[in-house]
Amino acid sequence: MSAEDRAQIRAIASLFIPVDAALIDLLPNLEIISSFGVGYDHVDAQHAAKKNVVVTHTPSVLDDEVADTTVALLLNTVRDLFHAETYLRENRWETEGPYALSPLSMRNRTIGIFGLGRIGQTIAKRLSGFDVPIHYHSRKPVDGVDFTYHSTLAQMAEAVDTLICVVPGTAATHHAINADILKLLGPRGVLINVGRGPVIDEPALITALQDGTIAAAGLDVFEHEPKVPQALRTMKNVSLLPHVASASHDTRNAMGALVIDNLESWFNKGQAITPTPETAHLNSKNK
Repeated sequence: MSAEDRAQIRAIASLFIPVDAALIDLLPNLEIISSFGVGYDHVDAQHAAKKNVVVTHTPSVLDDEVADTTVALLLNTVRDLFHAETYLRENRWETEGPYALSPLSMRNRTIGIFGLGRIGQTIAKRLSGFDVPIHYHSRKPVDGVDFTYHSTLAQMAEAVDTLICVVPGTAATHHAINADILKLLGPRGVLINVGRGPVIDEPALITALQDGTIAAAGLDVFEHEPKVPQALRTMKNVSLLPHVASASHDTRNAMGALVIDNLESWFNKGQAITPTPETAHLNSKNK
């Protein structure tokens, strides 16, 4: 692309395509990067901010879908439902008798949510109906919630037996869930991840599942997607989904519409609808 062509580009609509510092620097008149998804770790938002480029994402419109998937993944993991359905489909119920009792249950569980943002709070609302204690760890306490707050992830992991990860993938959260955190969950421990794969130290998780440090895991995201370790794929005490927490037609259409709405609002009104925290201070053409 010629320098003249690059100078004409004022906006990028990004669907999981990396927008790094080098690309941003190539576009001297870039004003806005409208990203598809609540997570935007594929966009260098900090560099964009330095270049006075607004970055937007698509929060809120996917909260319910992700929360519903999270609860389904948790239930599938503790009750072994996928394997039970497979047993039926293979006609083994008829030929071998009833399916084995699930070793785990939702009864008497204590839930810990790592990241009580919009999605985390929606998950907590869903799980409140299960009559389970709910704890959480975020950078700071969240106003207006009655759940038990922990100032560190380790402190929360020690207090719960079910850890649901909803945090984005950042340098601060990279491998935050490691061997030490998994050990604190205990042998009844269940780990659910619908945030970002790199938050979990996958080799440590595999070891913890193999040696009984924790009981089970349900994963919708992975460190090197779409590659999933063979060890995880062969474990019966793991429930796996191919990053589909928000993947319904209704929700993805709403996310796509918000990508467009952010662009239209920026160019028509001079202000985006859902800027990221790193670039919120730039969210006005009049500044």
